[in-house]
Amino acid sequence: LFLFSRTVDPTRSLPLSEIDLEQRAQDLGATNPRFAGVTQKGDEIRFAAEFARPDRATTGNLIAETVTAQMRLSAGTVIDITAEQAEMQQPKMTASLVGQVKITTSTGYLITTARLDTRLDEVHAETPGEVHARGPLGVLTAGRMLLHNNATSGAPELLFTEGVKLIYQPGDMGE
Repeated sequence: LFLFSRTVDPTRSLPLSEIDLEQRAQDLGATNPRFAGVTQKGDEIRFAAEFARPDRATTGNLIAETVTAQMRLSAGTVIDITAEQAEMQQPKMTASLVGQVKITTSTGYLITTARLDTRLDEVHAETPGEVHARGPLGVLTAGRMLLHNNATSGAPELLFTEGVKLIYQPGDMGE
């Protein structure tokens, strides 16, 4: 095996990043931070962002920009979440995702909301306000949504509450 390098043009300038170096030098933060963990029940929880910085107002909190999260439940369901921003409260092991929050489940649901409050150490996500969803049953709106493990069975469940309106659209029954 032989490796040959390409010719180098010494007259070309090096590619440079287009970030504001002066601003970056003044602010604390991390580019492309990642957080991952596994709950006691074996559910995987992952968070990633384009950029995160400490919240100057509250010690232990982080502000993250362009956030993606994923919950891989031990039951087999995968839940992908995207949001414009998140505030992570490390001491409480919680995160509040805001700004065009989109939740996609492997069971066929697409859910949108303005805010989603989640736990980082267990399967728990809830909206304090209205949600819009499209899924296997049709289109629905609800005042709130809760994803958690059922206390009795331990199985994950997705609950829509407070004024649920469902427009049932049955799938193709093969008729």
